[in-house]
Amino acid sequence: MSRLRSSTWWDDPAKAGFIARHHMRQLGLTRDQLRGKPVVGICNSWSELTPCNAHLRVLAESVRRGITATGGLALEFPTMSIGEPLMRPTSMLFRNLMSMDVEETVRANPLDAVVLLGGCDKTLPAQLMGAVSVDLPTIALSGGPMLTGRFRGETVGSGTDIWRMSEDRRAGRITQADFDEFEGCLARSAGHCMTMGTASTMGSVTEALGLSLPGAAALPAADARRAQLAEQSGARAVELAREGLRPSHILTPTAFTNAITVNAAVGGSTNAVLHLLAIAGRAGVPVTLDDFDTIGRNVPLLADLMPSGRFLMEDFAYAGGLPALMTELGDLLDRTALTVTGRTLGDNLEGHRTWNREVIRTIDNPVQPADSGTAVLRGNLAPGGAVVKQSAASPHLLRHRGPALVFDSIEDYLTAADDPDLPADADTVLVVRNLGPRGYPGMPELGNLPLPAKLLTQGVTDMVRISDARMSGTAYGTVILHVAPEAAAGGPLALVRTGDTIELDTPARTLHLDVDDAELTARQTDWTPPTRPADRGWTRLYTDHVLQADQGADLGFLVGGSGDRPAKAPF
Repeated sequence: MSRLRSSTWWDDPAKAGFIARHHMRQLGLTRDQLRGKPVVGICNSWSELTPCNAHLRVLAESVRRGITATGGLALEFPTMSIGEPLMRPTSMLFRNLMSMDVEETVRANPLDAVVLLGGCDKTLPAQLMGAVSVDLPTIALSGGPMLTGRFRGETVGSGTDIWRMSEDRRAGRITQADFDEFEGCLARSAGHCMTMGTASTMGSVTEALGLSLPGAAALPAADARRAQLAEQSGARAVELAREGLRPSHILTPTAFTNAITVNAAVGGSTNAVLHLLAIAGRAGVPVTLDDFDTIGRNVPLLADLMPSGRFLMEDFAYAGGLPALMTELGDLLDRTALTVTGRTLGDNLEGHRTWNREVIRTIDNPVQPADSGTAVLRGNLAPGGAVVKQSAASPHLLRHRGPALVFDSIEDYLTAADDPDLPADADTVLVVRNLGPRGYPGMPELGNLPLPAKLLTQGVTDMVRISDARMSGTAYGTVILHVAPEAAAGGPLALVRTGDTIELDTPARTLHLDVDDAELTARQTDWTPPTRPADRGWTRLYTDHVLQADQGADLGFLVGGSGDRPAKAPF
């Protein structure tokens, strides 16, 4: 075992070492307990302001047991916690800030390895971005999904059924009392959304990247085996510190190819595109937006999970979870990829089987055929690219031509959506702009626009919707997202006018505005950039430096790693 990084603090005979050691005595530690033991940080995003992370305080105790039993010293620390349900204007505005918190805390302290405990959509990606930047030995564990929702004898899923029931209420198909009762039936336990939303997706792609233990993605938060995984993760972190196995050894181009493949096979969230691009940028691995299309075209949908299918994460776990699904993928995965276990992906998958063929299908009998996942669109409306989740879209709308109805803000659209005289029909293409990284700011989950009320009452269930926003991984519909460059950056989306014809051809991967170049040039000349959303603080820093969606919406100066070299002692 090489010299532990933490010994730079503990073994220093000068005043700096004395100060570091004597303050650890405040925790009841002796000098012997600091000598020769790997120090493992438990990076915990616990917060009651992030309800799906509120159980992580308990889970951290299981991690601590594993660290201690394996001869390490566990030191738990908090970081910023970001949750989609409560934060305004959007938690995505703060993902990069949380990643900076994680990066600087890990790098500045006497840690030899770190266990990442996250859960909600942005916490795990932010932790991975920060930890990968430092490149200390790292293992990740999500808090796990909630138990299955139950409403009047029916199975219901977080997010997916919220969107459905919300539209039913607007159309008058259910009452407010029905909706209120439904509210109390959905979140039945600790954990993140139990659909294949962004949280479940990021748990899955983290496991596929090789940064978490096998089975970590799917087990419910309330399952005792989640606590066992936590203990095992703590124990493995001590071994990682001794072995010197770092994320840079695991996060190869092959690992990202495996993660993109799994994202397609599980019907993963489009938000995974942003997060994986950002993680790859921190790791210095060349991953591009087009890789999600090129790789995903060859992958069928094998997991029958909401919002692309019928079941929920609890069913997925009991059917065998991600190791079973990855086993079904066969040669579509590179099984030689190294993982955090110290073994290859192929080694990790030995002996795993599928126990429910309705939930996890075979390559020969998929839920949907290959090329049903995230498609990348380009054209004069999205020269930097846009995405659509094919598995959650209406097949008849994946090729569509219609007139645009344009709104400059989400507030304007939501007001108009309930207008019985809104000039829209089923062929209309709804366009809402200024919802991108700079424009909102923060790129909110508002892309799955509610349909106009008058069309809901006519039985319309889907329309083509285009924006520079994101949408929840739990959402569905023919929704074009992440249009780049965004409107607030002067992208072509800013130039669309009501009545312009837009053509979507998903099989051809095109998104075209039927306006000639000369007219677009004239419109660009007349365009005025929007007012800066903030003159101070984090929002000012963010909007000044955020990259566009096709680059993962990270801050430009954070791309690439900082390394684990600690700062010089201050004395």
